[in-house]
Amino acid sequence: MIKRLQKLPCYFLTLFILLIATVIFVSLFPKMQGFLWLNQYHTNSLDFTFKVMTNLGDGFFIIFAAILLLSIKKKKKAIAVLLAYAYSGVFVQLSKRLYNQPRPKLLMQQLHIPYTHFVEGLNVHNHSSFPSGHTASAFALSTIMVLVFKKKKISWPCIIFAVAVGYSRIYLAQHFPIDVLFGALAGVLCGCLSYHQTYTLKLFRPVKVAKRLKRLRMANAQLITNG
Repeated sequence: MIKRLQKLPCYFLTLFILLIATVIFVSLFPKMQGFLWLNQYHTNSLDFTFKVMTNLGDGFFIIFAAILLLSIKKKKKAIAVLLAYAYSGVFVQLSKRLYNQPRPKLLMQQLHIPYTHFVEGLNVHNHSSFPSGHTASAFALSTIMVLVFKKKKISWPCIIFAVAVGYSRIYLAQHFPIDVLFGALAGVLCGCLSYHQTYTLKLFRPVKVAKRLKRLRMANAQLITNG
């Protein structure tokens, strides 16, 4: 596992730098102040772009990616993707129930903060802010895809995809920066865990039914001959 991470410095080093920068940001700014600072600039084109991008962090998109891998006979990769999504989903849902933090819209109402950048046609939630599930799913998917395909050239597209989904959650007033930070951390860790279990420990190897049946037939034939 460590060797695999070392062979993909573009992805993991860039992620490390981005995560450290985000940690510094959330440490310097209270979560509402950081949220408002990141949401100073809105346009119709950005509204549309991030409404589309945020859906790519939805579970349906990840399940579609797994089905696509199955359709091209990449069963092991599909298992790794589904496992990463399952781990991130369980972690996020448990955390949401444990902390149950208000989302930006509700907190702004409670603090009487005027906000004019809500995106039209979007259902903005009020509860279960921490951490961001869409961000966790996006980073889990990008991490596992980089690991299983072992190609440096997909590192940047995967980083851009995951970061765009994460930022979309702030832009659309669904989450605070700290929610996205911990969602990203959870996604990366779940992606690495899925890869470790699927490829290093090989806990989910497809059962080679045909080969086992052949061995069984050969054993039966030998028993009949010896009998």
